[in-house]
Amino acid sequence: MAFSAGALPSASSKALAGLARRKGLAALALAIALLPLALPNNYTYEIAILVGLNAIVCVGLNLLVGYAGQISLGHAGFFGLGAYGSAILAARYGWPPLASLAAATAAVALLAWAIGRPILRLRGHYLAMATLGFGIIVSIVLATEDRITGGPDGMAVPPLTVLGFAVSGEKTWYWLVGALLIASVWVAQNLIASPRGRALRALHGSEFAAGALGIDAARHKLSIFVVSAVFAAAAGALTAHYAGFITPAKASFLHSIELVTMVVFGGMASTYGAVLGAAVLTTLPQFLTVFKEYEMVLLGAVMMLTMIFMPQGLAPTLARALGPALEKLLAAARRKPV
Repeated sequence: MAFSAGALPSASSKALAGLARRKGLAALALAIALLPLALPNNYTYEIAILVGLNAIVCVGLNLLVGYAGQISLGHAGFFGLGAYGSAILAARYGWPPLASLAAATAAVALLAWAIGRPILRLRGHYLAMATLGFGIIVSIVLATEDRITGGPDGMAVPPLTVLGFAVSGEKTWYWLVGALLIASVWVAQNLIASPRGRALRALHGSEFAAGALGIDAARHKLSIFVVSAVFAAAAGALTAHYAGFITPAKASFLHSIELVTMVVFGGMASTYGAVLGAAVLTTLPQFLTVFKEYEMVLLGAVMMLTMIFMPQGLAPTLARALGPALEKLLAAARRKPV
């Protein structure tokens, strides 16, 4: 008898899981709605926008690394291809930016499908090396093909336009990126709760056991690889149009490591952990700039201490620590006075 991607949950467990997803999305939407009250100027809005764009990439990468257990050290390559693809179509060929963004994202999805078929047959450090090689190739091509990409100096990118209106100003971009982040989390949460999501968790536990139970490992790994690449490409294209300029550094190996670090730091197999990891590791360097030459040393120390004392990541550890206290507060609030 074939395995149906995990034991079927009961109706009550489905309802509770759905309620938890809605509460999480509502909390995220509330945080995004209230955050502008603490953003006094355009610089802080810019940091918030970068947090949102990094979080979109990390939500997709977490599906691949955290849930499916497949290591990718080349995701910045997809990010860079989405950015440059949209920039080239809009700047060199006069495409409408929204159309160029969609076309670049679709092209990256096809590329991810093409390269994912052979490399996802690999496992462990062999898979990591293959994705690393892909990322390095993309970075080199973007840096050397200066007639098309502008080379190491980068290239200018036209502003994003929607229905003839230019998306400009930090506040406008903040709400756009915030809405897209909520949509990304919603897609990821629903995917995780689906039979495909249960299959991914089974693959993470043991690919051989999952295969023995009827799960098509190759198909599920390839599909989530493509989905995570789409998240990265779309965020890359948005970053290019927001910044108005793009360089090959966005496709570098260092950027890939930064993205993986955000996922691990926040907590693997935790969608909100990916968002939290992106938020902390994007904003923390801004606070550490006052220490000048010691900035990177302190950032490394914070990351090391977090992994030592919170080995499962920031979000799962905080959830376990604060969960009982929050439940007591809610119970006390519900209790009628005597």
